[in-house]
Amino acid sequence: MTTADRYAGFAVREARGVSPVYERLSLAVSRDEEILGLLDTLPEAKRQPNLLFGVVRLLGGPVEEPDAFHDHVVEHWAAIAAEIRVRATQTNEAGRCALLLPLLAHLPQPLALLEVGTSGGLCLYPDRYSYRYGEHTIGGGEPVLDCELAGREPPVGIPHVVWRGGLDLNPLDVTDPADVAWLDALIWPEHAHRRARLRAAAAIAAADPPLLVRGDLVDDLPALAAQAPADATLVVFHTSVLYQVAAARRHTFTEVVRGLPGHWIASEAPDVLRYEGLPEPPDASFHNVLALDGTPLAWTKGHGQAMTWFA
Repeated sequence: MTTADRYAGFAVREARGVSPVYERLSLAVSRDEEILGLLDTLPEAKRQPNLLFGVVRLLGGPVEEPDAFHDHVVEHWAAIAAEIRVRATQTNEAGRCALLLPLLAHLPQPLALLEVGTSGGLCLYPDRYSYRYGEHTIGGGEPVLDCELAGREPPVGIPHVVWRGGLDLNPLDVTDPADVAWLDALIWPEHAHRRARLRAAAAIAAADPPLLVRGDLVDDLPALAAQAPADATLVVFHTSVLYQVAAARRHTFTEVVRGLPGHWIASEAPDVLRYEGLPEPPDASFHNVLALDGTPLAWTKGHGQAMTWFA
């Protein structure tokens, strides 16, 4: 896939109907030979739209108008490229807990949660948030996470979590304003509700910090899992993480996680974790597949805004 194809595909499959600003900008970049040439000087993994747009926003650049974006990127490319090289997309969307809740609420309680690719750890607090599936509300805390749910009844309770651990190559600290600024920059421009959600979820994590470990998802996962209390059900989970991992390393990770006690929840793109016999997704927009212990269960939207069960 060329860089132009990547940006055109992002506009159509991920941004359309979700972020008009990023749809317009991605299409413009896909036709901008000068910016495409600059992007192609970066390692392939560093050319993704969310990373470029997030870094430009972090550094105070414009993303609303393609012409202004082009001029800014060309003029400030040295600083932008340097920042891209040391960063990764670490979108820490608490809304994804709404995708996890139907599974977490029905596993043997209490739970020990271990998130791979945890970023700042905001998805380690599914028991502290509230949820709204249509007219059905669960919990009484803030923020309230809205999710369109089709194909099954909403969960009826909140899980009991007794341990929280996260593993990341570069874990973020939600008490550090610079780290929170990066998380904010990764939120798409129009999504004020997600920005407010980030602040509320970060306050919860800062008040009761999880155990966040800097490490590799293969080499360091068993040691962290061994720290979970033996009298709790271990749940290793990840959402929209493995696309940043080489295919061979993904395969090794799945072998390691299957060998751990407890359960494994994944929400990843179907070309990242492949399953046989998947039904057609509910529409042409981008979807992940929610799976428990390797069994696919539902199509999910990337920020936790919708899920469609087929199992």
